[in-house]
Amino acid sequence: MIADILKEFNIPARHSGVSTGKHWLKGEGEVLSSFSPVDGKEIAQVQSGSKAEFDAVVAAAEEAFKEWRQWPAPKRGEVVRQIGEALRTHKTSLGKLVSYEMGKSLQEGYGEVQEMIDICDFAVGLSRQLYGLAMHSERPGHRMYEQWHPLGVVGIISAFNFPVAVWSWNAMLAWVCGDVCIWKPSEKTPVTALVCQHIVQSVFAANQVPEGVCNLVTGGREVGEWLTHDTRIPLVSATGSTRMGKAVGSAVGARLGRALLELGGNNAIIISEAADLDMSLIGCVFGAVGTAGQRCTSTRRLIIHESVYDAFTQKLVNAYKQLRIGDPLNENNHVGPLIDKQAVQAYQQALEQVTKQGGRFLVEGRVLEGKGFESGCYVQPCIAEVQNYFDIVQHETFAPILYVIKYKTLAEAIDIQNGVPQGLSSAIMTLNLREAEQFLSSAGSDCGIANVNIGTSGAEIGGAFGGEKETGGGRESGSDAWKNYMRRQTNTINYSNSLPLAQGISFDL
Repeated sequence: MIADILKEFNIPARHSGVSTGKHWLKGEGEVLSSFSPVDGKEIAQVQSGSKAEFDAVVAAAEEAFKEWRQWPAPKRGEVVRQIGEALRTHKTSLGKLVSYEMGKSLQEGYGEVQEMIDICDFAVGLSRQLYGLAMHSERPGHRMYEQWHPLGVVGIISAFNFPVAVWSWNAMLAWVCGDVCIWKPSEKTPVTALVCQHIVQSVFAANQVPEGVCNLVTGGREVGEWLTHDTRIPLVSATGSTRMGKAVGSAVGARLGRALLELGGNNAIIISEAADLDMSLIGCVFGAVGTAGQRCTSTRRLIIHESVYDAFTQKLVNAYKQLRIGDPLNENNHVGPLIDKQAVQAYQQALEQVTKQGGRFLVEGRVLEGKGFESGCYVQPCIAEVQNYFDIVQHETFAPILYVIKYKTLAEAIDIQNGVPQGLSSAIMTLNLREAEQFLSSAGSDCGIANVNIGTSGAEIGGAFGGEKETGGGRESGSDAWKNYMRRQTNTINYSNSLPLAQGISFDL
């Protein structure tokens, strides 16, 4: 099946991972081998880029920007609309490849491609709505307004857990804004990036888009460092760990560039005594085990009112007994593998720390072995009873480990929710209107996303996505996130016969 998908997109056993949109460069860097965590088999080899090739890509991007920024925004939007149509055509194949290369369930693979389609639709409408403001001048015969211009070359560093969707969140908005993009995908999932590049190339060729608008440079950490340090790239959007984000933010800030950071999460759901426990269970379990706990919005902590603690934790334990773990391309399974054995090792170390720091497991965790688990990347989702101040609870472990914590008052629950370094997603399950409003108030959740009666995991593209504190403060996707990809310009026009100065200043010659 995967061989047929690769053939569909002209992906040979070894493929260059460097492209300027119309042409594929040789790929003179290291060879990246993409192995599926599903069965441990090699998917393909990708020739990553050298520093010389990276510089050639940046030069091509700079040249393309000079033309692309002059295309009318609705015309750029039409090109993005066609990308959305191409993704609809290839949704099944690309979704299966996402599932196989990353390890998420097939439905989540399809869902990720659907996110790409949705952001294309959003961007098409946005291409006719890049609005500025008009202001009244204090000087007679003057008009003031602001407008937004394309920023330039946008660097995009994406993570393995959403190998294509988060790139599209950035690229589609950047393109309708008139920017050009250089994509550095995760070295753990490079093949899906090759497929996306092929899809976009075909659409761009049909519309005579200049070479250098859509660029790809695969590789390891060094490619990310080239992007972050390059003064020719005014904006770097990076998705990944807090550790990585601090390095990116520091490097980009040192050259006074812009960094759009989407980093770690340590997301909690408060289960109120006024919650619908059966409905809450669905959101909690999917949030904790979906994508094998490898979403930045995965539910890491449940903060449960003492009056419903025993009843709800028993529901959780019973639900975990029903989880089906295995090949994510089998739609009967709920949980697939972790991305690689390094992630499995981090999972095992976290389990050890839970015990050392005084936690107690309600559902034990372990690495799964035997038929169907030969890749060594499958683990048992687990539940641990802990205290919020444990070091391991304060840390984000990218694995299906769910921590449960008891609370007495809503104020205490909010303090626990906010009492971690990260601030991405949060939720409360309650039918009490006062509790819901308090959770959403300025004295409530300190996260970029706060939900009532839905879980922490997943987000619609219409809203700005991102978080506070060590999550980085960035916002992508919907609302006015497009402003990240543009520069604001204030304009004043004097149509009078004199030149009065502001604030009534007099300067007579």
